[in-house]
Amino acid sequence: MPEDHDLKAYKVPPTRTPVAERTTSVPNPVDFFQTAFNYVFDAPVTFVRELIERLQNKNKFYYYHQKFRRVPDLSECLEGDYLCYYEAEAQWRRDRMVDQEIVEIVRERMAACKQREGPNQFQNCAKEMELLAQVTKAYQDRYGDLGYHGNARTCLMKQKHRMMEERKAAQEKQE
Repeated sequence: MPEDHDLKAYKVPPTRTPVAERTTSVPNPVDFFQTAFNYVFDAPVTFVRELIERLQNKNKFYYYHQKFRRVPDLSECLEGDYLCYYEAEAQWRRDRMVDQEIVEIVRERMAACKQREGPNQFQNCAKEMELLAQVTKAYQDRYGDLGYHGNARTCLMKQKHRMMEERKAAQEKQE
């Protein structure tokens, strides 16, 4: 609201709350406790917080999410290198979580499209359906049938067996 408004033209309505009149000269104990709390607890905490905020504003650090360096795959680890095995397993678990989130995001987009389009969902959401089919097939090819206790080694063996079957099928096609 502008500060230079005309008080004669726009009169402020009277307040309905009555003004409390002091009938005693004894100070209110609530005011005393509030003031004491303010000076003992609130003021030092506020001072320290403002000091920390001033220091942090000098060194701005933008932290969005943690980025891990890519580690060698399990197939690249040397025999008996247990640290490499552990790192490859951790990398595989992170990759699996990322792939699960990708599938979930595509599934949510598909559901939103179906909700938005209603009866026309089959023609208007065809791209989303195709993308969901591709993503779920890729996830199933890589992580399907591993179960809850699947790990990087069983996933690698599954991929190896699938590649061997594809080569065998390609050779049989050529003959």
